[in-house]
Formats: sequence, C-alpha cells, structure tokens
Amino acid sequence: MAKGLQGFSRAMLLLFCALGSWAMHTAVEGPGLGEPGDPALLAGGRVKRGWVWNQFFVVEEYTGTEPLYVGKIHSDSDEGDGSIKYTISGEGAGTIFLIDEITGDIHATERLDREQKTFYTLRAQARDRQTDQLLEPESEFIIKVQDINDSEPRFLEGPYIGSVAELSPVGTSVMQVMASDADDPTYGSSARVVYSVLEGEQHFTVDSKTGVIRTAVADLDRETQDRYEVVIRATDMAGQLGGLSGSTTVTIVVTDVNDNPPRFPQKMYQFSIVETAPVGTAIGRVKAEDSDVGENTDMTYQVKDEEGVEMFKVTTDSNTQEAVITVQKPLDYESKKVHTVVVEALNKFVDPRFVDLGTFRDQTIVRVSVLDVDEPPEFRPPSNLMEVQEDAHVGSIVGVVTALDPDTANHPVRYAIDRSTDTERIFDIDANTGAIVTGKVLDRETAGWHNITVLAMEADNHSQVSRASLRIRILDVNDNPPELATPYEAAVCEDAKPGQLIQTISVVDRDEPQSGHRFYFTLAPEATNNHHFSLLDIQDNTAAVHTQRVGFNRQEQDVYLLPILVVDSGPPALSSTGTLTIRVCGCDSSGAIQSCNSTAFVVSATLSPGALIALLVCVLILVVLVLLILTLKRHHKSHLTSEDDEDMRDNVIKYNDEGGGEQDTEAYDMSALRSLYDFSEIKAGDGGGGPGDGGPGRNPSSELHALPQWVQSPDLDFSVFRDYICRKVEQADEDLSVPPYDSFQTYAFEGSDSPVPSLSSINTWSSGSEQDFSYLGGWGPRFRQLAALYAGRRGEEDSEES
Repeated sequence: MAKGLQGFSRAMLLLFCALGSWAMHTAVEGPGLGEPGDPALLAGGRVKRGWVWNQFFVVEEYTGTEPLYVGKIHSDSDEGDGSIKYTISGEGAGTIFLIDEITGDIHATERLDREQKTFYTLRAQARDRQTDQLLEPESEFIIKVQDINDSEPRFLEGPYIGSVAELSPVGTSVMQVMASDADDPTYGSSARVVYSVLEGEQHFTVDSKTGVIRTAVADLDRETQDRYEVVIRATDMAGQLGGLSGSTTVTIVVTDVNDNPPRFPQKMYQFSIVETAPVGTAIGRVKAEDSDVGENTDMTYQVKDEEGVEMFKVTTDSNTQEAVITVQKPLDYESKKVHTVVVEALNKFVDPRFVDLGTFRDQTIVRVSVLDVDEPPEFRPPSNLMEVQEDAHVGSIVGVVTALDPDTANHPVRYAIDRSTDTERIFDIDANTGAIVTGKVLDRETAGWHNITVLAMEADNHSQVSRASLRIRILDVNDNPPELATPYEAAVCEDAKPGQLIQTISVVDRDEPQSGHRFYFTLAPEATNNHHFSLLDIQDNTAAVHTQRVGFNRQEQDVYLLPILVVDSGPPALSSTGTLTIRVCGCDSSGAIQSCNSTAFVVSATLSPGALIALLVCVLILVVLVLLILTLKRHHKSHLTSEDDEDMRDNVIKYNDEGGGEQDTEAYDMSALRSLYDFSEIKAGDGGGGPGDGGPGRNPSSELHALPQWVQSPDLDFSVFRDYICRKVEQADEDLSVPPYDSFQTYAFEGSDSPVPSLSSINTWSSGSEQDFSYLGGWGPRFRQLAALYAGRRGEEDSEES
C-alpha cells in the first residue's frame, strides 16, 4: 500500500513538472538576435526578447527506465526552425543532466538523492547555430531535487544507558532519547518523528514528542532486578500509515537505595579461647548480610549487654564489613567458664525515606567458652612496697609476699629472689612462707631503696613462674653525726676589735629525719679556756665565730685552731667536733687583708691529760703493729724456706735398658730421698776401698751415710719409699696451684761414651754371680753407695758359704 502511494506521488510530481506552470518570462532589453548594426532591426525599432522556461523540479530516487524529463529552456526568439542551439553548463551538466540542443528539453539520466544534494545550479545559453553567437545573455537557473519519504528515523547518539533509583515514584524521568530523519523537514511530514515503547512498556513510558523516558511503576526493586532493556521506536510521517521507523535499545540500570536492613544469617555463634589469651586477642568474626550494595551495606557493630561490654570489644573490619570480637579484659576459667555476648549490627547510613519499612538493625548471640590452662601463681595482694629500719638486725622480717595457684588444682607455691636484682644478697626469702628477711646490715645512706624481683613457682612445676617487682624502702635512723660543711678557714686582722664576725659555720648530716634537722653549736671542751674567740648559735642551723679580745700578734701566734662541737637533735643525739682554722693576717687601714704567714699550725688550747694518754696509747699500738708485722714476715720467710727445701720434683722413670751411664744426667737424684732418712756412716773398709779412694785426706764416712738397715736384710722392703711417693702424689693431686712435676722418660738404648762395661750381667741379687764389684768404689762419689751396697751383699754371701 505504501509503495502504491509512493508511486502515485511520483506520477503526480512528474505530471506537475510536465504541465508546469505558466512560463516565467524574463524580459531582456537590448539587441535582438541579429547583429547590433542590422538595418532591418533598426528599421523595425526596438525588439523585446527574453528566456522562457518552466520551473525545474526533479523527484529523487526515480527508478524508471527512461531518462526523467526535468523541463525545457526556450527563447522567445525561437521560431522553431532549428536555427537556435541550446546548451547548459554547471553542476551535473553533460553527466546527470542532458539537454536537447534544438528543443531545449532537459532530462535527468541518473537517480538523484535529495539527502545527498538538494539542488543543482546550472547556466543556459542560446546560440546561433550558424555563427555560434549568443542570442540571449547566459542565464543561471536551479534544478531542485524534490523530496520523498525515503529515509527512516535513526538514533545517532546510541547506545543509550540510563539509571533510576529503585522505589522511585511513577513518572520519574530516567533519560531522553532523540532520533533524526534525513528527509526534508520543510516539505510534508517526512521528517516528523514520534516515539513509542516496543519492549518494556510494563515498567517505563516514553513521551511521543520529546523522547523522555519515565518510570511507569513505583515498585522498581534493585534486589529483584537491577537493569532493564527497553526498546524505543521512532516513526516519521507523524506516525501515520506508511511512515518509516527506526528503533534503539535503552539500558536502564536500577540504582540502590538503603531499603534493606542488615540480617545475621545465624542467631547464635560459638567460639572458644584459652584463659591466658592477652588483652586484644581476636576471638572470632561474625558478619551480618545486607542485600544493598555500596555504602548502603556499611555497618557498625556494638555489644549490647553489660557483661559483654566489660569483657569484650567489637570492631568493624572496613574491608569485609565483619564484626571482630576481641578480648578486652583478662579471662579466668576458674571464675567463669562461658560468656554470653549480644552483638548488634546496624547500618551506618540510614535513608530517612525508608524508616517506615522497619528497623535497620539486627542482633545475634555469641557464646565464648573459656579453656582452662595451667597458670603460674598469682601474687596477692599486688602491693609492691615494703619498709624496714636501717638499723634492723640481720634476719629481721621486712615483709611477706603471698602467691596462690589460680588453677583448681591449687598446687603449693615456692618462693625465691631473682639474684640478678639482688646480687649482693642483701635480702633473703623463705621458700615456703614468702617471708622476706634482711641478709646483711642495711645502710640508708649507701642505698635508700632496693628494687628486687620475687619469683613464685609451682612446687612440682618450676616452669610455671610468676614475677613481682618489690620496692623496699630503708627508713632512716640517726646513725650519722653532723659534720662541718667544709674544712673552714678564716682570717683575722691583727688589729681586730672584740665582737668582730670572723666566720659563719654550717654543717651537713647524712641522715634525713622526718622532722627535719636541728643542730646545736658550742665550743669543744678542750677549748673552754679559749679567751680569743667566741661562738654564737644563730638558731637556724648555723653559728657565728666572733673575736673576743683586742688585737692579735702574728709574731706570737699566727694560726689558731678552734674546735667546735656540733650536736644534732637525734634521737639519739649525735655529735662531732670540727676544727676552724683562723689565721692572723696583716690588714690595711680599711680592714683589707694584706698578708698572712704560712707557718705550722699551733693548737690554741693546751692538751688535757686525757688527750695525752690517748696519744701515747695510739703510738704504742702502732709500735705493736709494726713488731707483729715484722714477726709474721720472718715466720713466713722461714716457712717458705722449709717448703723450698722439701720441694722435690718427683720423677717416674721407665728404663727399658740398664741406663745411660755417666752421660745419663736426666736420671732421678736419689739424694732427695736420702735426705729424709737417717743412714749410718759407712766405714772405709766396708766400701771396698782405702782412704785414698776418696782422695787425699778425705774420709768417706764424713760424706756418705750408710744404707738403712733394711738393705742388710735378705727380705727387701720398699714400703717406706712406696709410702713416701704415694703421699707426695696425693699432695700433688690435691694442690691445684702447682704444676705437675712428675715426668715419664723412656730409654731405648744404653747410651754412649760410658767408660765402664754394661751392667746387664747383674742379675738382681743372684747368689750365683761371681763378679767382683769392688771396683765401683773408685768411680767417684756417685757410685759409692752402689759399691757399698754390693760390698755388703758380697760379705754376707761369703759368710754364708763359710
């Protein structure tokens, strides 16, 4: 039907173009078709000439097989004899538009599109066919392309995405769409567009003229459906029958509002934690669910019950929106095994428009089970301050610490002091009762405070240890006498007058009485006969020394020593005597000191008999001490000498052969052993040599001692040597301060350069030996004992044989 109407419209337009309208006549004044100087034209007068043609329109999208007639150009001077030639030039001339040179008919040879070009501008000429001269002035004309409804509306700004909040009221504007039509908006209704909803009309509407999309319902729920695809159609011809249309899809996103409260998926959660968990330990996490999104799901958690507020703390994890339950107070299995906590979740941002939908919070119950562990003892009460007088005797009780095992088993507790905090062992503690006693004499002036650490541990498990810091304050007693603040020295002019102030005295006291210091000043008893100076107690813990006579003489005495007695307020009252040195100086007329002598000090007051006796006693004690030291020194020296005599370096020697002869200087010196026993003298005849053996004038009996009697016996007894050596070994083993003098030597050969033959033939007291060893007596002092030994043995054998 639409195509039939479209064909009918085109036929009417073609007919309109063929019939045309009345010719538009353009009068052109000027010369006619002939030459300007033509006599015929001049004789005939002025000739009126001009172009005659129809209005030119061409319908777009012509689809016929023949060229489309556009119109005719015609000059009023054309008499139809073919003498005038018509030509055109300009846009599309010769290609799109062709002209018949004789008739002036113009045809369109191509299909035109008004949406691409709406009109064409051309120029027309009329020329003499013979001379090719212009018969009419060149004229410009326009061929308009007549529009038809051949373009459908198009949505050029797509794709469209809009949004609307959920639960918005009906008629809430979502967005606007707009379609454009390429047809001529000034001709007919081809470009008049109207809008309608093809899909999604249940939830949205569109304004037919403006294209504004609005909500059609008030119950849009993002949690049910968070986006909609709405198809919008645009139709031209004002929506009339036969109009063209185009469509687009609009995506409408439903945005979230806080219309859902948080909800815990469970009504009860259970967690467990050991009782020794420190404060701040996380017990567990719970989370309330919220169907909303974005900041509408942000929530906070809080503890609602009083017990839970005291024992536990709930914080919100900003990343996961979880409730983190932590320990806020130390737990105790023995006190309470299960804690019940009520946790509440509520939205952080509540929209007041939806408060009527219900409360935006929810609660759940969290049960926390406390697990029992073996805990160390606990100190009760936790007081950490004790006091004790500094004059307390050793072993006095300072205080008692108490610790109990908090476990149900209630194991016994033992106490100790961490000696790293009491290296001097000033205090001790009873391991069973916890009583702290003094271990040494206390002195507040040396250390007024002591900080020690007391340990309490289970008797059967010392790894369960608790520590408590204890501060012990040493209370002061008056045990230090007052003393002069400094070694005072003063000067007095020779021409001083009585009552002149010489020096102000102050004192110091190492004690710190609670009521403060109060000192009293007076001259010492030995200065009672002093007539030179006076002492005045000012009653503010200071005293003033004044002159008591007129003038002093440096030649007679240039230095005075004034003893001053200072007494404190106690209790008990303690005193000390200090000395003020006063020099007699020469002064000028204004009292300024000019010079003072530096001679030895002279005691101003005469010494009392008691002082002289004390001085003599001191001298006597010094003399006794010197004599005692000298005596001890001599005794120590003699003791060292005797020890040096007995310092024998024992040698344990192993001989694999008979020895190295005289070259064996490393052998054991038997004289060390001989010195400990009483040997009898050896007669000259018994030694196997005469008097000349030992050298002229020498008697062997004066140098050598006889062997002990046990040598004479056939049954040898070495127990004496054995006992002696064992005793020495034991002494050396017990004395760790001496080096090991024992040595072990091994000889693998006899040695060299020995002048005597080998002694290997001696078969240890063999009775069958026939050798004569009397020559050993001539080898010198080293072999005399050996010679005497064998000589005596030989005599016994001879007597037995006889």
